[in-house]
Amino acid sequence: MVYYKTNDEIGLIRKSCLLVSATLAEVANFLKPGVTTLQVDTMAEQYIRDNGGVPSFKNYKGFPFTCCISVNDAIVHGFPNDTPIKEGDIVSVDVGVFMNGYHGDSAYTFAVGTISDKAKQLLRVTKESLYKGVEKAIAGNRVGDIAYAVQEHTEKKYGYGVVRELVGHGLGKELHEEPQVPNFGKRGTGLKMKEGLVIAIEPMINMGKKDVYYDKDGWTVRTKDGKPAAHYEHTVCVQKNKPDILSSFTDIEANEKANPALDASYF
Repeated sequence: MVYYKTNDEIGLIRKSCLLVSATLAEVANFLKPGVTTLQVDTMAEQYIRDNGGVPSFKNYKGFPFTCCISVNDAIVHGFPNDTPIKEGDIVSVDVGVFMNGYHGDSAYTFAVGTISDKAKQLLRVTKESLYKGVEKAIAGNRVGDIAYAVQEHTEKKYGYGVVRELVGHGLGKELHEEPQVPNFGKRGTGLKMKEGLVIAIEPMINMGKKDVYYDKDGWTVRTKDGKPAAHYEHTVCVQKNKPDILSSFTDIEANEKANPALDASYF
């Protein structure tokens, strides 16, 4: 069942998304070598609760943390832990907020210290592919148009691996709603989108092959070849002539550039 949202509902989802974005901006301030991902998770939870939200992910189907924090070859759903972040790490942080009865969802990948040119390209191209997918989120287009745009830019143009096992999704009162939004597929296929559809578009792109495996924790998804991955996500509302992005990277990118421990030169 696909649920189309009213303007009032879209406004509430936007509030949740903007708290997610503000939380990720705080992460951009906080990240540096020596900090643990568990410390990041604790800080993020406190910030969300202090601002009237509840972490969407915590205890969702048994997930025990506020954030999914995935480092280097971890693609998504990484468990925060006591291992210090080090120079050269690629750190993807995925956050959800539940507030006023609605969820918001967004993710961002950070470069800690100096990373290789190959890794910089991966981050830049993955972020570009997110916006290429978002451009297709207009009424009358199909979900496959989003999927094709992401795959065309990442896999066909750069030879990266597009993860098949995990996809974007609708969201609203539930964290995961219909439809699924893959990052691979054919133009002109899938659900025909109408105004008021709210979806999370989230390219999960591997530097190497598309193949993945699940870590022993049962949650963390890693690249099978051990090469790094990147993950960016916006929550988007489908509109008639152009998409309405409900989350925001503006403050995240500003803080990323201002933090000397992060490398923002890739974008």
